[in-house]
Amino acid sequence: MEGSVGPRVYSCSNCGNHVCLHDDIISKAFHGRHGRAFLFSHGRNIVMGPKQDRLLMTGIHTVADVYCHDCGEVLGWKYERAYEETQRYKEGKFVFEKIKIVKENW
Repeated sequence: MEGSVGPRVYSCSNCGNHVCLHDDIISKAFHGRHGRAFLFSHGRNIVMGPKQDRLLMTGIHTVADVYCHDCGEVLGWKYERAYEETQRYKEGKFVFEKIKIVKENW
């Protein structure tokens, strides 16, 4: 179909590997180690680091760092477990730091 555009994707800012889709954004109101971050329902072409408890702005969470599958760049983390009931909606979700991803196909 002429003029149709594929899905809007975010790629690793280091190597260009597609790591998440714009349609999977849940929230843009997150903060990472390097500033603004987005909460996504899914990640792709990534590798998970080991699970660890980490004290974040909203309390203690079990998280696993998320790495680009192609270049190994740390892109953010995945929430494995939230200890506070109000934070449980984050479980299984991914945080990608804005500085680590770039828009592609927009």
